[in-house]
Amino acid sequence: MSRLFRTYRLAAGVFLGYKAATLLINALTLPRLRPRPTPAEPRVSLLLPARNEAHNLPHTLPGLLAQGAQEVLVLDDGSTDGTAEVARQLGARVLRGLPLPPGWHGKPWACQQLAWAARGDVLIFTDADVTWHPGALGAVLHELARSRADLLSVYPRQHNVTLGERLLTPLVDDVLLTLLPAPLLRLPHPSAAAANGQLMAFRREAYERVGGHTLVRAELLEDVAFARRLKARGGRLALARGGDSLGVRMYRSYPASVAGFGKNARAFHGRSRVLLLCSAAWHLAVYTLPWVLPARLRGIAGLRAAALLERPLVNLLTGRRAATDLAEGLLGPVTPLLALPVYLRAMRGRVSWKGREYDP
Repeated sequence: MSRLFRTYRLAAGVFLGYKAATLLINALTLPRLRPRPTPAEPRVSLLLPARNEAHNLPHTLPGLLAQGAQEVLVLDDGSTDGTAEVARQLGARVLRGLPLPPGWHGKPWACQQLAWAARGDVLIFTDADVTWHPGALGAVLHELARSRADLLSVYPRQHNVTLGERLLTPLVDDVLLTLLPAPLLRLPHPSAAAANGQLMAFRREAYERVGGHTLVRAELLEDVAFARRLKARGGRLALARGGDSLGVRMYRSYPASVAGFGKNARAFHGRSRVLLLCSAAWHLAVYTLPWVLPARLRGIAGLRAAALLERPLVNLLTGRRAATDLAEGLLGPVTPLLALPVYLRAMRGRVSWKGREYDP
């Protein structure tokens, strides 16, 4: 057995072992929300930035309106598909977004306008594709109070229907749950931070103290950037799993997943093309290469098993336990190949999202 192969086997094993250990730690320490009645206090503003979301709002906005918050505000960010009309017909208060100022990206600007209009003591930003089930707001407020956090971010349970959306979209949970052990959030260093822009609940005082979304005005990965910069300024972070309280259907096809992940991938890798290339090569080496190498090589069986088991174990932790969810493990060896278009899209000089172009 060559020294090169032994080094490869050791490096891949350490990487997969770290991810498995992190998943176990998060299974034991990351809270899972449970439905609760909405308390009378504190006053809550549920804030929904929306750009061309007419297809999502009929499915998600009624649940948001039924939570019992003091106000629900929808900001129509220059939609061309009738988003504002749909939101009004469903009973929401709709704000008309102002033109995008120089130096701002779309979502941070929409969120900042919502914060200016909001009256609550707690500001909860949520995406239009997030489903709020009965008792979800009470669950979020309970965890915000229990954790004493300035920012609580929640990982909603993924809801994937078609084969196309199952290919890549569930990897969001893999990234969130296998790379950062939740207890590290207690460390003072800002790099030990995470957040999910699908749901971010702020104490208003902390949000305003750091300048609101002006803090991340030109960030594509604004959720993680906000968490890091809030923490750097003394803020306290907390994370939770959505459980039965909150769900999300992010992308409804493989091309949509490629477009969505391609938008953020370069920012996730520190805006470095070199790191993007290294990441693509490394994942091919860890998850795909073991199925190309001869099965008789020592340790290959273990690497193959890990490639098949990782996604089902993540799905079990998030509550996705149907046979079709667990069968996603079969995609493990080919997932790096399916992700190559994401890397190629991220390598471009500019990225396009919802009709706007940004520097990555």
